[in-house]
Amino acid sequence: MNGVPGRTWAAARVGVLALLWGSTFLWIELALEGLSPVQVTLLRCALGAATLTAVLFGTRHRLPRGRATWKHIAIAAFFCNALPFGLFSVGQQTVDSGVAGALNATTPLWSVLIGLGIGTERGLRPVRLAGLLLGFAGTSLIFAPWQQSGLTSWGALAIVGAAASYAVGFTYMGHHLVGKGMPTLSLSAAQLMAATGLTALALPMGGLEPIDVAPTTLVAVAVLGVFATGVTFHLTYRIIADEGATNAATVGYLLPVVSVALGAIVLDEAFSLRVAAGMAVVLIGVSMTRRQKRTEVAPPMEYPAASGRPSGVRLPRVHSPHD
Repeated sequence: MNGVPGRTWAAARVGVLALLWGSTFLWIELALEGLSPVQVTLLRCALGAATLTAVLFGTRHRLPRGRATWKHIAIAAFFCNALPFGLFSVGQQTVDSGVAGALNATTPLWSVLIGLGIGTERGLRPVRLAGLLLGFAGTSLIFAPWQQSGLTSWGALAIVGAAASYAVGFTYMGHHLVGKGMPTLSLSAAQLMAATGLTALALPMGGLEPIDVAPTTLVAVAVLGVFATGVTFHLTYRIIADEGATNAATVGYLLPVVSVALGAIVLDEAFSLRVAAGMAVVLIGVSMTRRQKRTEVAPPMEYPAASGRPSGVRLPRVHSPHD
């Protein structure tokens, strides 16, 4: 029974993350009514960084130290924050928020391709290969390039690019930042600070336009920055650190449902059967790429808490799609 509260808390945390992350596309859509894509990106990074930095110092944690660590943080911030945030804002100028959430679900597919490219995915099994092909077939169904009313546009391609950038960022974070002994709060705050600095460099490219200070715009960008960026990003780091990237990736299955529902209810966005079918095919493909080969593993040995594990004993490593 001791594990039940832990599983309940883990499920609740994933649910909260899915709701916050899935609502991101709604808040971007509303913020774009009064701000340019660069302004939306900069403000969400800055507000997210300010939120986590306040919590960081309130809990007496410190920012990471060391030039090498900050180099890794800057690279992760570019691929996981600054670049995809900007691409989503650009893309949603022409693509509905619900469809943006559906295209974002392709992130795990890009993770598999990256793993194949860098050699961490070896011997891709037929089921996972079929899932990869099925996932991209679903993406093509969403785009519908054969129809004049299809979604093939620079905006839709920008959103797919954002999903691929997420995959690069998560892979880099898993290799160079997570599990290195640094508190996840320190890492998430530092990474959003770095993303703010990187995005500020893009201000000359559309970031100096007049700002519409309408209440809807202000509320949207505030919720986007504080909750959908700051809180969401820290929760993502926590889940990756506590349960592994595989469990964190399950949130991706819920994002399209949340984004589509909010887009239809709040923004009255149209949602065709073709897009719905494409989204379902993508999610089925993603679930197939997540299937791991079952192996017989000996029961883990238990060691006294005070003594730790004996020297020379190496516990089996659990591989994730982002390794």
